[in-house]
Amino acid sequence: MDKITVDSPAKINIGLKIIRKREDGYHDLQTIFYPLLLNDVITFVKSETTTLITKSDDINQLQRNLIIEAKEILEKHTGKKLNIRINLEKNIPMGAGLGGGSSNAATTLKSLNFLFNLNCDFETLAELALKLGSDVPYFLNPVAGFATSRGEKIKKISLSLSNPILLINPGIHISTKWAFEQVRISEDTDEFKRIGVLDSITLEDIKQSATNDFEEVVFSAFPEIKEVKEELYSYGANFALMTGTGSTLFAIFSNLQKANLAKQKFEDRYFTYLNYPVDKGSIT
Repeated sequence: MDKITVDSPAKINIGLKIIRKREDGYHDLQTIFYPLLLNDVITFVKSETTTLITKSDDINQLQRNLIIEAKEILEKHTGKKLNIRINLEKNIPMGAGLGGGSSNAATTLKSLNFLFNLNCDFETLAELALKLGSDVPYFLNPVAGFATSRGEKIKKISLSLSNPILLINPGIHISTKWAFEQVRISEDTDEFKRIGVLDSITLEDIKQSATNDFEEVVFSAFPEIKEVKEELYSYGANFALMTGTGSTLFAIFSNLQKANLAKQKFEDRYFTYLNYPVDKGSIT
């Protein structure tokens, strides 16, 4: 096989608690990773040289590209040259807390491992993924999971949200480095940790326990994002929260009609996406 086309999914963080700063400079955290239907599409074709083709200006201007880094880390590990033409259809906003770059990196690791018959097992790919970023290992098997440590230790959980989930991204780029430098360490994590050991997690559990420690600092610096959250509740959201370090917010609605009405209020101003399994959502 010389060619493969794969989906590279987004995720949201349902709750995000910062436990402590580690000696290695990273932070221990608690979060629920939840995969979305929103995805980038990446095509890999064996070639004589390596090229990355995309219509995304943001990707073209990046100094650090995780897709290329994933290819290079595989080359270093295997000692093989992996010349590949990569076509990236970018649908996930960048710097939005949706894990798009990390997902692209994990998808590259899995796809090149398959396409070039490298025979790297899951544990090896996970070790390489962690070198690329704390949440890259998650996207090797993106299912609902309770994550700890840097985010790489993931326990699969029973969580399936049948409710429509509306994403709103106001187009504000939040530096992950800046956000971690500003965030306060959580004083109470027991309540959120409790839902991580439940056999099955419900929306009510989430409403009672899930908060995002980054909201305080991000909302203070970018009040527009806080206003979006408040608007989502005014339009009937059952639950709304910022995902990751922002700037995307997600809102869970009781029915599709309410979610669509809310989406219409935002779609002329911001990126919106309605995550709903019945109709696969929609991108604007």
